Amino acid sequence: QVQLVESGGGLVQSGSSLRLSCAASGGTFIRYTVGWFRQAPGKEREFVAGISGSGGSLSYADSVKGRFTISRDNAKNTVYLQMNSLKPEDTAVYYCAAAYSVRTVEPVNAYDYWGQGTQVTVSS
Repeated sequence: QVQLVESGGGLVQSGSSLRLSCAASGGTFIRYTVGWFRQAPGKEREFVAGISGSGGSLSYADSVKGRFTISRDNAKNTVYLQMNSLKPEDTAVYYCAAAYSVRTVEPVNAYDYWGQGTQVTVSS
């Protein structure tokens, strides 16, 4: 059983940066692929970025490519999402999720464990 706790959200202005953290406990962290997802009010949860257990494979949604960077520190059991050049349309609750084995990182139902989410609000 893996527990995930997100942190780092907040209210920022357009063009600003934030770094989200996802701290994991309860499992052998390096074995898990981790994804970041977000959900805006009235919208479905969507994939943002994913990273393999070793950190060697990264994936991004087209909407965040070039602005967001996912990384992980397995010694600290933590995955990060560096978000630069934030836009109002990035406003959402951001969730991290972990899966022991995935074929593709994008689907919500590929993940077994989820955090409680952290709110990111970008004002124009």
